Amino acid sequence: MEKWWQLDERIVAEMLKTDTRHGISRDEARQRLDKYGLNQLIEKKPRSPLSLLLEQFKSFMIWVLIAAALISGFLKEWVDAIAIIAIVILNAIMGFVQEFRAEKSLVALKRLSSPTSKVIRSGKLLVIPAAEIVPGDLVELEAGDFIPADSRIVYATGNFSTHEASLTGESTPVEKGPARIEREEVSLADRSSMLYMGTSVVSGKGRAIVTGTGMDTELGKIAGMIQQIDKTTTPLQKKLAEFAKIIVYVCFFLVAIIFLIGYFRGEKVLDLFLTAVSLAVAAIPEGLPAVVTIALALGVQRMVRRHCLIRKLHSVETLGCTTVICSDKTGTLTKNEMTVRFVYIPGKVIEISGIGYEPDGEFTLDSKKINPEEIPGLEKLMTTSVLCNGAELNKDNAGYSIAGDPTEGALLTMAAKAGILKKEKEDEYRFFEEIPFDSVRKQMTVIRNQDNNYVAFVKGAPDVLLSGCNSIEENGIVRHLDNSDKESISGANYSFTDNAMRVLAFAYRNFDTLPEGRDAENIEKDLTFLGLVAMIDPPRPEVKLAIQDCKTAGIRSVMITGDHKNTAVAIARELGMYRENSLSYTGEELDRISDEEFREIVGQTAVYARVAPEHKLRIVKAWRERDEVVAMTGDGVNDAPAVKEADIGVAMGITGTDVTKEVSEMVITDDNFASIVSGVEEGRGIYDNIRKFVHYLLSCNAGEILVMLVASLLRWPVPLLPIQILWVNLVTDGFPALALGVDPIDKNVMKRPARPKNEPVITRQTGGLIITQGTFLAFCSLLAYWFVLVVEQGSVERARTACFIVLACSQLVHSFNCRNMKESIFKIGFFTNTKLILAVLFSFALQMSVIYLPFLQGIFKTVALGLNDWLLVILISTFPLWAMEFVKLIRKK
Repeated sequence: MEKWWQLDERIVAEMLKTDTRHGISRDEARQRLDKYGLNQLIEKKPRSPLSLLLEQFKSFMIWVLIAAALISGFLKEWVDAIAIIAIVILNAIMGFVQEFRAEKSLVALKRLSSPTSKVIRSGKLLVIPAAEIVPGDLVELEAGDFIPADSRIVYATGNFSTHEASLTGESTPVEKGPARIEREEVSLADRSSMLYMGTSVVSGKGRAIVTGTGMDTELGKIAGMIQQIDKTTTPLQKKLAEFAKIIVYVCFFLVAIIFLIGYFRGEKVLDLFLTAVSLAVAAIPEGLPAVVTIALALGVQRMVRRHCLIRKLHSVETLGCTTVICSDKTGTLTKNEMTVRFVYIPGKVIEISGIGYEPDGEFTLDSKKINPEEIPGLEKLMTTSVLCNGAELNKDNAGYSIAGDPTEGALLTMAAKAGILKKEKEDEYRFFEEIPFDSVRKQMTVIRNQDNNYVAFVKGAPDVLLSGCNSIEENGIVRHLDNSDKESISGANYSFTDNAMRVLAFAYRNFDTLPEGRDAENIEKDLTFLGLVAMIDPPRPEVKLAIQDCKTAGIRSVMITGDHKNTAVAIARELGMYRENSLSYTGEELDRISDEEFREIVGQTAVYARVAPEHKLRIVKAWRERDEVVAMTGDGVNDAPAVKEADIGVAMGITGTDVTKEVSEMVITDDNFASIVSGVEEGRGIYDNIRKFVHYLLSCNAGEILVMLVASLLRWPVPLLPIQILWVNLVTDGFPALALGVDPIDKNVMKRPARPKNEPVITRQTGGLIITQGTFLAFCSLLAYWFVLVVEQGSVERARTACFIVLACSQLVHSFNCRNMKESIFKIGFFTNTKLILAVLFSFALQMSVIYLPFLQGIFKTVALGLNDWLLVILISTFPLWAMEFVKLIRKK
C-alpha cells in the first residue's frame, strides 16, 4: 500500500495521472469507474429472517425435546406432545426476536458514505453521486461536508480541520494541510495530509486527490475485518449444550437398565415402553431452555434500568465471567468535556474546581478560596478567553452544552464560573476583525473595538505566542518582559504539559489606530502577556470507584485510545488503572513487537495510545489467547472489528456509530464505564440465579427419576404418568424457577474473583447436593404412594394422585432451599423474594385445579383427596425443607 502522506502532492498527482488544478477528464473517470468499481463497501450477504429462526433450533437440548415430542405422539400421548412442542416454539420466538437485528453492521457502515460530492473534472466543478468517485478525482471540500473517499490534500485554508472520531476515537478536531509527513510509519491519527472516508470537515476549505475508494479505503479495511470475524458461542450456550448431552446419556442409560430388568422379568414390552417414556420425560428438564431464555430476558429488562441495553440474550451470562475490560478513554472513562483545571498568571497558579461544561466551581490560590474579580490579571485573562473565542455555551433542559470547539467551550465555562459571560463582554467590545487560527502560526486573534479604541485579543501555543510578546501584565501593571519571566512561564507550561494538560497562552495589544496591513505579521507582535490556561478532559468521578470494584472482582481494566500517550497515562494513573509495574505502548511501538513478545507483555500493559483498528483487534486477540474473557468498548467505526472480536462487545449509546452498535452485544446508554461494571455485576447475579433454578429443576428431575426407578425395581405399578411428570416439569416447577431467576443479587457478588469460563454449570459438589435433595424428594413421594397403596390398600389412581401431589408440593417447598446453598432460608428471609412466594402460591393453585376440576381429572388421571390425605401431604411435603436446613447446619460446622 502506498504511503501517500509521505509523498509530495505533485508526485501523488503524477502517480495517479491527474492534475492538482483540473482533475481528470470525464472520459478518464468513466474508464476508471469500470476498472475500480463503485465507491461503495461490499456487503456480505445478510442472513435471512428464516435462517435466523432456524438457528434457534440448533441447540442439542431443543432436539432432545423435539424427539421426546415425537415419541409422545407415536404413543398417542397428544397432550404431552403438544405441550413439549409449545415450549420449543416459545423458546425459538423469544430468541429470534432478540437477535433479528444482529447482522446489519455493513449497512450502517455504508450509511456513513456521503450521497453526493463536489469534484473537479476537466477544470469544471461538478456535483456527482459519491459512489461514482474514482481514484485520481480532485474533490473540493468545505465545512460540513462528509469526506467521500480516502484522499491526499493538495490545498487547504489555514483553519482546515476534520472530525475523525469515528476512525481514530479522538473527539477534538484535527488540523489538516498539504504538507507532506517525512516519517514512513505514522499512525492514522497523525496523518495530517490525509483525509478519510466516513469522516467530516469541521472548518475551512480544501482540495484533495482521491487515493482509494470503496473497499480500498481505511473504512473498507474495517468492513473487511468485520466480515472475517466469526462470533463464537457464549460459555453458557456451550455449557447448556454439554449439559444436555450428559442428561440424554444418563437418560438412555437408565431407560436401558429399566427396560432390560423388566424384559428379563417377562413384563409386557408395551408396558416397559410406557415406563421408559415416563422415565425419559422425568429425566429431561423440558422447561430448562424456556426458563433460561425468560430469566435472561427478565435480567435484560432489569439491566436497562442500569443503562445497559443487551442485544443478544446469552451475552448476559458472558458478562458475568468477564476478566478484562478494554475501554476507550474519551467519553467513557472521561467526561468528553474539556475542563480548565489551572490558570497561571505572573507569580500565581490558581486552581479551578468543577467538571465539564457546568459553570459551577471555585477559584483557589494556595488552598484558599478567592474572588477572581479581586485579581486584575485573572479577570483580564478570562475576558480575553471569551472575546477570542468562536464557541457558544448553551443551556437547555438536558443541561449545559457547547456549540463549537471543545477547547473554546472549556474557556467559556471557566469564565462563566467567575461571572464573566461572553454576550455581556461582546456588547462592551464590538467585533471588528478576526485572524483565524492556522497550524503554522498556531494562534488566533480577534480585533475588537471599545469606545473607538482597538484591542487585539490573542490566544495560542505558549512557545509561539511568547515569542511575539515584549511586555507582561502583573497585578494590573504592564512592564517589560525579561528572561526571568520567560523562564517562569516556560516552567509553568512544562509542569502543566508534564501532567498531560493542554495549555493555551493569552495576550493582548492595544491600538490607537490599526495598521493598514491587518495581517498576522503586523498584528501579532509587541503583545502583552497575560497568562496560561491548563485544561484536560477530566475522568468521570464515578469511574475511579468502578475501576476499584473491578480490581476487587478480579477484573483487569485496560485503556485503548487514539489520544497521545502521556495524556492517556496521566488519566489512567489518576483513575488507578496505571500502577508501578504497568506498561504503556503506542500503535507504532506495537508494530515493532512480534506476536510472541506481545503475548508476554499484554498482561502488564494498562494503556495503549495512538492505536489503529488493527491494533485494537490484535490486543483483543492477545487477551483471548490467554484464555481471558474480554469485554471491549467502542464508539467509532475504528472500534467495530475489535468490538465484534471480543467476547462481549460494548457500544456507546450516545456517541456510538451505528456500525459499532450493530456488531456489539451490549449498548451502554449513558456512555459511562461505571455502567459497564454495573453490567458485569448484573451478569454475575443473573448467572448465580441461573445456577439456582438449574439446581432446582435438576434436583426435582432427580427426584422424579428415583421415584420411577425405585418403583420399577420394587415392581410397583407406575407411580407417575408421563402427562403428570410433564405437568410438574413445565407448570408446577416452571413458575418457582422463573422467580429464582429474579432472586435479589448477592451484595458480595463483586467481592469474589471472576469464575473460570470453563467451569461447569453444575460442579461435582453441586451434583452431589442435587442427588441428595432428589433423594429427599423421591423418598417423600414414594412414602405417600406406599402409604396409600399398601397401608391403606387404596386404588392405584388414588395412590398415584397422592404421589403426584406430594411430589409437586415438596418441590414447591424445596424452591426455598435453592435460594442459597450455604445460608439458612430463615437467615435470608422467606419474604426477601416476594415473587417466589407468589409463584409458589400460584403453582399450588394450579396443582389444586388438576386434582379437583372434573375435566382436568380426566386428562391427568387424578382423583380428589380427602382431609386425612391432606394431613399426610402437608406432613411429608415439608420434610425436604427441614432436611436441607439440617444439611446446611452440618456443612457449616
